[in-house]
Amino acid sequence: MAKQANLYSFPTVEALAPALRAYVISCQEAGITRHGVFKVAVSGGSLPKTLAQALLAPPTSDADTIKWDRWEIFFADERAVPLDHPDSNYALLKAELLDKLQLPDGTTPPVVHTIDPEALDDTQELADRYEQALVRSFASRDSVKLPIFDLLLLGCGPDGHTCSLFPGHELLRETSAWVAPIEDSPKPPPRRVTLTLPVVTHAVKVAFVATGAGKKEVLKEIFEQGNGLPCALVNEGTGGRCSWFVDNAAVEGVSYPRRPFSL
Repeated sequence: MAKQANLYSFPTVEALAPALRAYVISCQEAGITRHGVFKVAVSGGSLPKTLAQALLAPPTSDADTIKWDRWEIFFADERAVPLDHPDSNYALLKAELLDKLQLPDGTTPPVVHTIDPEALDDTQELADRYEQALVRSFASRDSVKLPIFDLLLLGCGPDGHTCSLFPGHELLRETSAWVAPIEDSPKPPPRRVTLTLPVVTHAVKVAFVATGAGKKEVLKEIFEQGNGLPCALVNEGTGGRCSWFVDNAAVEGVSYPRRPFSL
């Protein structure tokens, strides 16, 4: 029987953060062992704030260290707006996390791959250029069918969307592109680019972070029915490689087995 996604529930976001940190560090170490760097993609929404809470805490031991100089950060999706725009996922991550990094003297900051702001007027060109950034990092398209991220850090929308992959949208059927444009996002802003579902489900590890009572109805649907919701499709495509970090309020009434967190 195929393994199911791991559901880790914590009393509060504050209790969730140390476990998320430990999980990210374990993925970091595995990535560095595999190829000398840690390639991670992040989404926007409430995730950067929770991520900052987890990753900006001072290390408690050598094993609890974030090796920022080995990180390559990509975006699981991005809005077709300038990099300093309030809707930009990069701007959000920069404000919540990147600007607050306390790097030791001489330590190289993480490499951050943003969209090319010169292509904002054409979402297909914007997606193509971001895909080329992935190609340069993950090797040529001729030798790699899909990029393999060490970790994807994702959120879950109240409609069950993740990245900019929305329920019932034709983009869920995309099989060849690594990065795809979307002009008709049901959630503003409408113009975006996103990693495609095959790229998401090809990652070594996927972690969702979902908190608050506002998520309990959609999490109940994702975990109990699936109904083709994008988050459920990721669960199905990744199985035991997928972990959910939630607070108790987000899974109240959800009949899906919680697991005690351990690495």
